[in-house]
Amino acid sequence: MSGKKFNTTGRCESKRHYMVDMEERLVEIKMLIAEGAYFSINRARQYGKTTILNALRSYLHEYYNVAAIDFQFLTYEDFKDEYTFTKAFANRFALSLRDVTGLDQQVINAVKKIADNNDCSLAALFECLSKVCETSDKPVVLLIDEVDSASNNQVFMDFLALLRGYYLSRDEFPTFQSVILAGVYDLKNLRNKIRPKEEHRYNSPWNIAADFDIRMEFDIKDIEGMLKEYEQDNQTGMDIPAIAGLIYDYTSGYPFLVSRICKIIAEKIYDVDKDIRVADGTRVNSAWTKNGFLEAVKIILSEHNALFSSLVKQLHDYPELREMIYKLLFSGDQITFNKLNPVIDIASMFGFVKNLDGKVVVSNRIFETILYNFFTSEEEVGSSIFKAGAADKNKFIHDGILDMNLVMERFAVEFNKLYSKSDEKFIEDNCRKFFLLYLKPIINGTGHYYVESRTRDDKRTDIIVNYHSREYIIETKIWHGEEYNKRGEEQLADYLDIYEAKKGWLLSFNFNKNKVSCFKEIKCGDKVLYEVVV
Repeated sequence: MSGKKFNTTGRCESKRHYMVDMEERLVEIKMLIAEGAYFSINRARQYGKTTILNALRSYLHEYYNVAAIDFQFLTYEDFKDEYTFTKAFANRFALSLRDVTGLDQQVINAVKKIADNNDCSLAALFECLSKVCETSDKPVVLLIDEVDSASNNQVFMDFLALLRGYYLSRDEFPTFQSVILAGVYDLKNLRNKIRPKEEHRYNSPWNIAADFDIRMEFDIKDIEGMLKEYEQDNQTGMDIPAIAGLIYDYTSGYPFLVSRICKIIAEKIYDVDKDIRVADGTRVNSAWTKNGFLEAVKIILSEHNALFSSLVKQLHDYPELREMIYKLLFSGDQITFNKLNPVIDIASMFGFVKNLDGKVVVSNRIFETILYNFFTSEEEVGSSIFKAGAADKNKFIHDGILDMNLVMERFAVEFNKLYSKSDEKFIEDNCRKFFLLYLKPIINGTGHYYVESRTRDDKRTDIIVNYHSREYIIETKIWHGEEYNKRGEEQLADYLDIYEAKKGWLLSFNFNKNKVSCFKEIKCGDKVLYEVVV
């Protein structure tokens, strides 16, 4: 064994951690630097920004002198005024160059002198930085990580303005070959951290920044490469393409989520003595199978980690963001993706949503389930349908198997009892939430669910429940007549092929005054559908 681990805390290092191959990304970033671009790497939290900056520093060493500064080491007091900021920045800049050769020592001493001085201005600092760039034997690249700690500060805006001034006058005044700022917030159009009820500021001095469109998320090939290295060290017998595909399906390549699932499987589920024989007769460790993966998903969905806490915090801090996400999840609203819309811009920046075919969708399956769980948990205490599910829980499990037919039937009974006289619009907007509230106490602790919307425009949604390694595919929809319903049955039957399933469930909400609730089993080709109309 190599002693390597999957890492989800701090930056990843190839000698200590299993990582994706970053070569292609580093080549693309180096091309931007060679062009003299100034740019920001803005991605959501725990998206690998620090890791790529660390790798970039080493990658550029042969071609550039790199000054790498982390604003996490600057305190609130360091941003009090330009003099304290100048002193702190000069100190961190000098420290970042302590192992760099090919610099004029007298110039570096001048930087250190500013770091020891309480009365030096930003202008004096930049004159000194310009001298560093002029006398360096290689072009100088400035990397600043965690710029969020400064992004709503006037001193930092003045700092950016001077960077812009030197950038625009680079033919006259020597300056950095490239400047890279990394953080969550987009400084290209600085809006004072876009805090609610504060004046928005669009006149950012960082409008010189080039677009940074380099892919930071992982694709399936990236995940396969990381798993291949792990497999070489541990010989688990896993089906690497299959496991990589599952991980991607649930995470959409979000770096933290990919590494976290792998880490849970490797450290919490993996047991060297738990091998099983698979269909072709080979042996594979049970942790690195679909069942092991689903167990890891159940664990991560129950975690209280920093990333999930950050998501919830943003919902509290930005009420308009919360409202949009809620509508997206429960009302099936279609929202056109337009980053000029400040709410969509915030949601994208924090990693909640992404652009899929011009529509706003939640970024990945894990986030979607976390958000569903969060919103439904807020309503559990006062929810009659949740209490009904909790009361009925023991009726549905027989020999460890979930009786989904009975779950659907009992839900219909409880739903009609509680909501039959409610306003139609109220029920239509909340029907999916009602079913999830009923379902949660039944599967809690043993299973999990996720929601997959295939055609949000006609409010047809699939809820996929995993319970003791069994999958239950449930389509919820609004009743639009017999012909539409028949079409939905055929589409669900076709959809079951993706899951290699022979049975599916239909939950139809019918608002006709003369409706008749029913439970019926339907044969559709070689599939069986169990339909409940409420």
